[in-house]
Order: sequence, then C-alpha cells, then structure tokens
Amino acid sequence: MSPFSELSRAELEDLKEKLLARYHAFQEKKLTLDMTRGKPSPGQLDLAMEMLTGDISREYRSASGVDCRNYGGLDGIREAKALFAAYLEVAEDEIIVGDSASLKMMHDTIMGALVYGVADSDEPWGALDTVKFLCPSPGYDRHFALCQYLGIEMITIGMGADGPDMDRVEDLAASDAAIKGIWCVPKYSNPTGISYSDAVVDRLASMETKANDFKIFCDNAYAVHHLSEIHEPLKNMLSACKEAGNPDRAFLFGSTSKISFAGSGVAMMAGSRRNIEFILGKMQFQTIGPNKLNQLRHVLFFQDVAGIKDHMKKHAAILKPKFDAVLEVLDKELAGSDIASWSRPNGGYFISIDTLPGCARDVIEKAAAAGVKLTPAGATFPYGKDAADRNIRIAPSFPSAADVNTAMELVAICIQLVCIDKLLNRS
Repeated sequence: MSPFSELSRAELEDLKEKLLARYHAFQEKKLTLDMTRGKPSPGQLDLAMEMLTGDISREYRSASGVDCRNYGGLDGIREAKALFAAYLEVAEDEIIVGDSASLKMMHDTIMGALVYGVADSDEPWGALDTVKFLCPSPGYDRHFALCQYLGIEMITIGMGADGPDMDRVEDLAASDAAIKGIWCVPKYSNPTGISYSDAVVDRLASMETKANDFKIFCDNAYAVHHLSEIHEPLKNMLSACKEAGNPDRAFLFGSTSKISFAGSGVAMMAGSRRNIEFILGKMQFQTIGPNKLNQLRHVLFFQDVAGIKDHMKKHAAILKPKFDAVLEVLDKELAGSDIASWSRPNGGYFISIDTLPGCARDVIEKAAAAGVKLTPAGATFPYGKDAADRNIRIAPSFPSAADVNTAMELVAICIQLVCIDKLLNRS
C-alpha cells in the first residue's frame, strides 16, 4: 500500500468510495460487538472453576490451622502471604493480601494519604492546597478517574518504548513539592503493552523529589500475563528503591483478577515494612479481615508461583489468537498507509493504535455507528483528554477470535475513512 499522503485527490476519493461501500455492508450486518474493556472471556474464567466445584471448595482450615470462616487475619492468611509475596517478589512481611480488587487498595491508600498522610509525611496530603500526580499516558483510565474523583491534579507524561519520559518526570518531581506520586503500570503497560527498562526503574527509584513523601504507585497488573514464550523482564520496583536508599518510596499492587476470577479474585499490595505497618495501623478500623476462604481456595488451587505460571499458559492459548487477529487485520488493511501505527505487545490485555492527529474520536464514533464499541476517545489520558486525539485502545480479550477479526476489519475501514477525510480537507 502506498502512503496516503502520496495519493492524489482523485485517488483518495476513489479509495474512499470503495471503503464506504464496505462500511455500509458492515452497517447492514447490525453488529453488536463490545471491545471497550479488558474483560476475561468466559473460557478464561472457566479455567479456575475447580475452586468452586472441586474438593477445594469445601476446605476451610488452612495448613497453619486457621479457621478461614471466622474473623481475623487483617493482612491475609500466612499461606496466601507466602504465595503472593513470591508472586510480587517481596518478603512475606512486606505484603498485605486482601479481597478481590487492587483498585480498592489503591483508592484506600490514597484516601488514607489525604486524611493521615503516609508513613514519611510531615502532614496529611489533604492539608495541602494542591496534590498532584504524574500520569504516564496513554495509561490506565481508572487510575486517572480515581485522581479526578479525589481532586488530585494530574500532569500528563509522555510514554516511550521503555517507559515514561524520565527527563520530564525527574524535572517535575524535583521542582514541585505538591507532586506526591506517579502512576506506573510497569509490565505490559495498559494500553501500549510496553515494559519498563531497568534504567527507567532505577531512575524512578533514585531520582530527587521535592516532596519527601513522594510515592510510586506501581500497578503490576500483568506480572505473568505473557502471550507467548517471550517473557519480558521487569526489575522489581521495591528492590530498586531499597538499593537507591529510598525504601519507602514504592507501593506495589497486584491481583488475580485476570488470572482466576475477575470479580472474585485476590488482591494484594506490598511495600516496605514501615509502609505496611503504617497501612495496617489504619486498616484495623476499616475491617476485621478479608475473605480468607477465597484466599485459601487460591492457595490450594495454585499451590505456588509455578502453578500460577502454568495456569497462565492456558490463558495465553486463548488470548494469543485474538491478539494475532488484531495484528493480522491491521497489517493487511493499514501497513504502508502511514496513517496509523500500533503496538505489538508480548503480553497484557491491550493493543494501542495511534492514528493521524485529530482522528481517534471520529473513528470510534464511526465504528460505534456500525455496531462495534471501543474504549471512549481520550480515556487513556488524564481528564479524558487526548490532546492529539489519536490514541485508540483495543481490548480483544472478551469476544471470540472470529468476532475480533470482524470488529477489527471495521475499525481499520473507519480509520481509513476518517484519515482520508482529514487529508482531503487539508488539500
């Protein structure tokens, strides 16, 4: 395919006419395909059903003798702490294992910081006129929605092939005491699929910050979510902070939401002993303990980290054909056009597409009008505003591979139509 910018006006109009015919054919199919969120498919959820249907489901006493039906165990049962400490590569006294949602743990941690501060704060964050977070973008929309909900000012940081723009991160963090944190999805990042390099992790861990209580909110949601035998490495953020002399800088979060059950998994957070003790001191007023029966089921089902990794190979077998379908359609329809670029992740749940500037919103609206719903334009940026209006997040996990192929053909047609109109209006 020739670059669209090199086509004459007549050639662009002829191509548009052919694409419109294909688009109208899709409209006649009356599709109802939803690719808005990274939800596990029913087939993926079925992989862990033994927790609910097998002998595991009837167990209630842990190996250490805890009756998991009763109160207690604020930071999780010992066996769950051991399993998920190994999963997050931290010590057992550096982790809290909770209920199903890591997002809730992130919310509660920030809410606690606003009310009480964090372990190394001089005053509560909420006592300040302004609290700011650095937000590498495109990023996870729920992180940004949480900040907006809590009145935290967000500063957009560009993302490169190995992580956030660290020159800008370092300049901002060193110059403004109101900047209290940064969001990170360091492995198979949502939505670009990139993994942070060792150099980026080390710079985050060691950089100078104006705020003495600056925190890295490290959401390692896709720690073992590989799509193939290519496993991208990630340097442990907590270890890097310790090595840099900033042991209290990082909070690590994770969950089994995309490993076992999306709505009924196990969530966890980790940090320095000082941070964990501080958090537990506040948690004792929130709860008498998490769902220990669910934690026990997960421990008995997975046994160890090797069991989790073996289980994730089954997920990859379901997911990879869907990711392959996205890439095959994009390569077939758009390669060489110079109107779009896209990620080729080795793991995670998303593929990120960048169109010509000013086109993403129209592409998403046009796809929706023909029956394919995508993540709203701008959602992967703070305040829902993609200044360039070019990023589109593709979430292929839930539909069948055949439906993904159909949806992506339509999306590719929409990208071409909108970009052609953009080029025609320029000439």
